[in-house]
Amino acid sequence: MIKFKKWMMNPCQTACHVLSDESGEAIIIDACAYYPKERENLIKYIENENLKPVHNLLTHGHFDHLLCNDLIRENYGLLPEVHKGDATIIAMARERINEVLGESNFTYDIPMPEHYLEDDERITFGNHSLRVIHTPGHSPGSCFFYCEDGGFAFSGDTLFAMSIGRSDLPGGSKEQLTNSLKYILDYFPENTVIYPGHTKKTTIGHEKACNPYLT
Repeated sequence: MIKFKKWMMNPCQTACHVLSDESGEAIIIDACAYYPKERENLIKYIENENLKPVHNLLTHGHFDHLLCNDLIRENYGLLPEVHKGDATIIAMARERINEVLGESNFTYDIPMPEHYLEDDERITFGNHSLRVIHTPGHSPGSCFFYCEDGGFAFSGDTLFAMSIGRSDLPGGSKEQLTNSLKYILDYFPENTVIYPGHTKKTTIGHEKACNPYLT
């Protein structure tokens, strides 16, 4: 049985998830804790649940989704994993993160990936796995992480409850985002639960019926 914990973190209210199962192995999705208490709570949860993180996944490479990748490396020896399409974006975020945040008393040393994700790749933890679904548009390497067994997916900033991601940021493409959204709406069963990178959870069926950006 899959168990997961969700936090809304940092000034952008970005979602961070920790998934685990009966094996004790865990996956971290979008390790984005910014404030000291957020960083402390993330580690405390993992330790209190006796979890062993085996993957540190990013739905995409924008800075608000990777703010505590340094902490995950230091505590668990894990480097971030992101689709290869966002290699340049995560490098830019790494170089500019302290400038963007305006920090004067703390330096974020965000690590670069060694392994870049591929479309349709399987990411395994314990007795379960997630499928990587490449959904470019918000960024070149944006991805969904889909758990068929559990009937849920993590959409990053591609699809939100009653909204969609921006396509006007560097590397974004309105045409690619439109194509990605069409693909996922056709691919997923309507009862698939979607956990976005911001906003509350939703379902594919609800977004098909009610999302004004998908009509």
